[in-house]
Amino acid sequence: MTRPGLPKLIATDLDGTLVRSDDTVSAYTHGVLDRVRAAGIPVVGATGRGPRLTELTRNDIRAADFLVMAGGGRVVDQSDPTGPVVLRDERLAGEVLARLLADLEAEVGPLTVMVEASDEHDAPLWGDYHPSWPYQDRFEARTRAECLSCDVIKAFARTADHHVDELLAVARRIVPPQVATLTQAGLGFIEICPPGVDKATGLTVVAQSLGVDPADVLVFGDMPNDLPMFEWAGWSRVAVANAHPTVRAAADEVTLRNDDDGVAVYLDRLLSR
Repeated sequence: MTRPGLPKLIATDLDGTLVRSDDTVSAYTHGVLDRVRAAGIPVVGATGRGPRLTELTRNDIRAADFLVMAGGGRVVDQSDPTGPVVLRDERLAGEVLARLLADLEAEVGPLTVMVEASDEHDAPLWGDYHPSWPYQDRFEARTRAECLSCDVIKAFARTADHHVDELLAVARRIVPPQVATLTQAGLGFIEICPPGVDKATGLTVVAQSLGVDPADVLVFGDMPNDLPMFEWAGWSRVAVANAHPTVRAAADEVTLRNDDDGVAVYLDRLLSR
């Protein structure tokens, strides 16, 4: 249930939640987030985007004091006047990923696999080409051996024979949580992250640095990778109307769609009480 007063920290997912279907964020949304910060409430962008997309992310949520990226694996404090400070940077060992993928392919058959290995600006994903991947301009075909030759920020996998939610369920049955964290963010691929990495553990780093209790945190989201922060936050958990059914079911409240600036409309009303 929503608590009285105002939250002490606000975190929002980006794609599908704050960002509209045309990949833009409205001037109205930017203005409302500026009002949130002016009210003394820190803003966090909590996204599955990796650090290679930091500049894009900063442009989409300009008011953010912190960024929780790569589904929680990279946490950046942007409030330090001397410049951004990395508070968390987790990687998944290539040999661990190799064993995990072999176990999964033994169960479901051949996988299309991509890895996010570099945190350089606009660095491409590496791996198997698939026509459904929406960001072909940031993709480079590489062999599986090349993809597994180093530690990775996260990996993406899909199979033609399973819906992404079905594949996620199978993967979670096979892969112990101490080996990797598994989720999906609406791109048709499951996401394979280092163990203990999710948006809740990423936000925990932020909350502890600010001395904020999770009970005082308001979060917004739309996809299963947002569920850990929905379970963690206690002030209110708000889904946009276009959210995945599991996220809507976990939410305390539902706001308008991302294309209707649902996050900003909710926060505008909250600040105007």
